[in-house]
Amino acid sequence: MRLYLMTAFGARLAEEGMAVALVLLTLQRTGSAAHGAFLLTAWLAPHALAAPLTGALAARMRSPRLFYVGALAGFALAIGGLALTVGRAPGPLALAIALVGGSCGPVVSGGLSSLVATLAPDDGARSRAYALDAAVYNAASVTGPAVVSLLATTSSPVTATLLLAATAATAASLTTALPLPRPSRTPRKSRPSPALSPGPESGPAPAPAPRRQSSTTSASQPPCPARPPRDQSPPSPDGRRSPALTTGVAALWLIPELRAITAATSLAFVGVGGLTTTAVLLAERRGHPEGGGLLMTVFAIGALAGSLFLARRKSAVPPRRLVAYGLVGTGLALAAAAALPSFTASALLFTVAGLFDGPLLSATLRIRADHAPPSVRAQVFTLGAGLKISAAACGAALTGAATALTAPVLLLIIAALQLSAALLYAVVRAHARPARKSFVPGGPAPRAVRERGRSE
Repeated sequence: MRLYLMTAFGARLAEEGMAVALVLLTLQRTGSAAHGAFLLTAWLAPHALAAPLTGALAARMRSPRLFYVGALAGFALAIGGLALTVGRAPGPLALAIALVGGSCGPVVSGGLSSLVATLAPDDGARSRAYALDAAVYNAASVTGPAVVSLLATTSSPVTATLLLAATAATAASLTTALPLPRPSRTPRKSRPSPALSPGPESGPAPAPAPRRQSSTTSASQPPCPARPPRDQSPPSPDGRRSPALTTGVAALWLIPELRAITAATSLAFVGVGGLTTTAVLLAERRGHPEGGGLLMTVFAIGALAGSLFLARRKSAVPPRRLVAYGLVGTGLALAAAAALPSFTASALLFTVAGLFDGPLLSATLRIRADHAPPSVRAQVFTLGAGLKISAAACGAALTGAATALTAPVLLLIIAALQLSAALLYAVVRAHARPARKSFVPGGPAPRAVRERGRSE
């Protein structure tokens, strides 16, 4: 895990620093902040659009290591290409490079996290591994912008951007040493028919006769040769295999826990996307015009501390409860920061909000790993991350359009979105329970899903 954490930190530091580096680099060379905004949009937009394709490729590659090395190398080359072309080459060329680099973004933001389930055993060590992975996210979100800002001030924005490219390239080289197993292949004649398994590797769908049946359904059925893994996905209701690029979407929709966590975190990130702008406005209103960056820094530090605390302590709290605690705690802390007039109190409460946000990310990653079928785990992670980034982009745009409202009102809206996300998570999970029995007619998989839900 140590090598993985080093790899993930390097890649995510480059990703977190690019938002600042692109704006500073464009502003220095062109003097136009609008051009920097267009480049940043081109960098972020593919995160959601390319996520299904990226996840499908990760699941279908015969050599997962080669895929991740290639994606991270392309990510590094795109960052280096932008450092050389922004303001020096025709604008469409820089936009095209940004689109290519952004298409590799889902591997950094979600694809790497899907590897944790293969690197950590399925016991208490996996919970700790995902807590450390969340800590890496938060550490990169603190370090990336800080390093870029420091280098841009002491040297130049192009130096900062080239350093990010070198960091991403180092992460790509470290990936070559990760102990990634090759995907196992089952003989075609004995393979069951999971619905959420990519098609090209699985051949034609087997006949209905060998499909596993519940022992309580028919005593005449032959016994099942082997019990599927705990996180194996059940077949789809119609028994047909989903197309390769839609298997991840099917998993997010058909598996209740994945549907609940995806809906809740996407709604929460509509608010998180507007938190930076709101923090700047709030600090100015509290008499500290330069304090917006401090508020976001202490929020990120709090999230890092929360993730590290969860990683060091073997908590008996199940992930679903951590999600509820995290969303409610973040919402209440931000609401209190909006109500109190003191900047010092606001900074303290932003830190508390971060403390709750860190375990929320850890729980989200663990739920995805526990409930995503192994064959589409990469798709689930990349899609989940892409949807969150897209939701954050929408939140940033909505906040920019609503700046006529006062900062405390905007912060109260963001807090309300966190609380609404907690309610949505509870409602979606509660609504899904009665439907689990009919998830796969006649098969034992719904019982496995129910038992998994109880064990949490």
